[in-house]
Amino acid sequence: MAPPMARSPRPPPRLPQRSGRPSRGGAGLWAPREAAAGGRTPRRGKAGERGAGRRGGARRTMAAAAAAAPGRARRGAPMYSKELTSKKRDEFEDILEERRLSSDLRYAMKCYTPVIYKGLSPCKPNAIKSAVLQSEQVQYVIKQLAKEMGESPDIIQEEATEILDEMGHSMQLGAVRFFAFTLSKIFKQLFQRVCVNEEGMQRLQHAIQEHPVVLLPSHRSYVDFLMLSYLLYTYDLALPVIAAGIDFLGMKIVGELLRRAGAFFMRRSFGGNRLYWAVFAEYVKTMLRSGYAPIEFFLEGTRSRTAKTLTPKFGLLSIVMEPFLKREVFDTYLVPISISYERILEESLYAYELLGVPKPKESTSGLLKARRILSDNFGTIHIYVGQPVSLRTLASGRINRCPYNLVPRHLPQKPSEDIQEFVSDVAYKMELLQIENMVLSPWVLVAAVLLQNLPAMDFELLIEKTLWLKGLTQTFGGFIEWPDNLCARKAVLSGLTLHANIARLVDGHVVLNDKGVEDGAVGEIVFKRALAILMCATYRNQLLNVFVRPSLVAVALQMTRSFRKEEVYSCFSFLRDVFSDEFIFFPGISLKDFEEGCFLLTKCDAIQTSQQEIYPTDKGSVIVSFLSAMFTPFVEGYQLIFRYLSKETKEAFTEKQLIPGVRNFVFQLLEKGNTQCYEALSSDMQKNALAALVQLGAVKKKKMSNGFTYNVNQEAVNKILDMFDARIPVQKPVAARL
Repeated sequence: MAPPMARSPRPPPRLPQRSGRPSRGGAGLWAPREAAAGGRTPRRGKAGERGAGRRGGARRTMAAAAAAAPGRARRGAPMYSKELTSKKRDEFEDILEERRLSSDLRYAMKCYTPVIYKGLSPCKPNAIKSAVLQSEQVQYVIKQLAKEMGESPDIIQEEATEILDEMGHSMQLGAVRFFAFTLSKIFKQLFQRVCVNEEGMQRLQHAIQEHPVVLLPSHRSYVDFLMLSYLLYTYDLALPVIAAGIDFLGMKIVGELLRRAGAFFMRRSFGGNRLYWAVFAEYVKTMLRSGYAPIEFFLEGTRSRTAKTLTPKFGLLSIVMEPFLKREVFDTYLVPISISYERILEESLYAYELLGVPKPKESTSGLLKARRILSDNFGTIHIYVGQPVSLRTLASGRINRCPYNLVPRHLPQKPSEDIQEFVSDVAYKMELLQIENMVLSPWVLVAAVLLQNLPAMDFELLIEKTLWLKGLTQTFGGFIEWPDNLCARKAVLSGLTLHANIARLVDGHVVLNDKGVEDGAVGEIVFKRALAILMCATYRNQLLNVFVRPSLVAVALQMTRSFRKEEVYSCFSFLRDVFSDEFIFFPGISLKDFEEGCFLLTKCDAIQTSQQEIYPTDKGSVIVSFLSAMFTPFVEGYQLIFRYLSKETKEAFTEKQLIPGVRNFVFQLLEKGNTQCYEALSSDMQKNALAALVQLGAVKKKKMSNGFTYNVNQEAVNKILDMFDARIPVQKPVAARL
């Protein structure tokens, strides 16, 4: 990777404008800007490094094993197919560089007239609300509810108005400018650099002009949505309207400022409230149909506390897809955006939450108390704006939209099974595209190596292993950003300095920064060590997105103790099902994932394969052992959770009852020294393990008036435990019966 070129002061970033668009008079928040003749060519920054290689060899079908895989097969060709060949990465530009050289006030008060969808006239937030209330869809639901409840339609209309007033945004340029000024000050204080791929911003600008756009960023921090709006303002693009949790309304002043900057608020649960659902859905669809502004929401639904991508939520995605399915818009662009943090602002808060400490409620006072973090350094953020994905292209040849023409558009329709499957596939595709473009820092590699060598690791050996892991990550296609082309020693030292709250260098050895573990009660020692390990694991987890498929092949090789490809695949498929809530797998392509894992292991000479067999090479034993060890916390953690469920739970229980029970069980084992799996204390792992057992049929989930209850099938859980312990062979028919 070439060293960065010296840069001179230059004007704020302006994207090249598409030529030939008519200019419109008037200036306002949503007024289009006259196309600039010959816009500047984006400056090139540093590109992340990417492993190279070309896929080769014959495709191994293993038809018999694949036929035994559970789950209904997807119709048509797979929607998602990861490129295993090397591809050119967009280059990054640091947008904070200019902010450090010029006035923040001038930046906030600049002429802001973004190009918008098809040159539409400016549209006011109140006009959107009026259109929603007068829409056939909302009026139909109001009349139906009035009839069912015996109420006057006017009363229900008032309730709909109140819902809209609660949720609706009221974007104003003054609030946008206030945030632009304030965030410039804050971001310059918190981050060394904020890097964005300018080619992605150009693609986004063109997409916004052509069709309605939906922005789908990854979600690791509260900074995500603030940063994305700041970015679009910097590049003179229309600011998005952002789906935010209703909790933010509890923040006095701040909640209203967010509303005026484009946030619209949704309740965490609609609770079967038909009127709320109708108003909310129509509000989102009205903004999308009109091309009023890009719509932004998080597919994961909430921030990931572990830096692993959460399984997608389908509700909002199905809403924004509906106008296309009903032929109300010609196309809709979905834009996956990957936001990668060198150091996450909430890292310690997340670790406390995972260990059972309640999440602080969003409040203005809490925000003011958090200002002490302004003295900390959080390194670099990388924002990768992905290629806009055409919904029309995804649906072509797969979805028949004709049934929507047989029913009036305003009548509520339950999506068909094919449509629900299509929405699910689109959601998983978008999340996998986010994962592909996540940027990995050297500290991610350091954390992965360090967690396998606790309690302490020789510093020189850590450097050597980090450099080795860098090469393996590039071979597997990881997107590594190595700062300023530093040598390995300086890169590791830089990571340790930035993450001094997690690890430190003591007498030539790197140890976790769990100060005070020698003092106090045993329980306190366990808690402090768990806190440090969970924070460190947050960064290792970012690497697992790249390593998950070859790692599961490695684990399967060790569990089966067999070289027969069919047996290894059966074990891989079983593990993939068990960990389907821990990691993102596209539905219905277990065999393809297995082949990808085998291909990557073959590419680094870790294994050799024949038509019937798969076995490690002499060189590959080190790689296979390392990959298996990366997944040891998950395998051992699930074993502990399953053991608790098989022995300790006799009656129906709720998730809230399970988590403290498992935590106490694991805590006692840690205190006695009977396990070293601190990650089993994580509530995230406990919830995912329970979800896995539900999917495998070993736990029955029952909906009650106040939530869900669970009943354990002791025999089924014990069989799964035996498979994990390799006491009985993993066979797909057995797993299917469970």
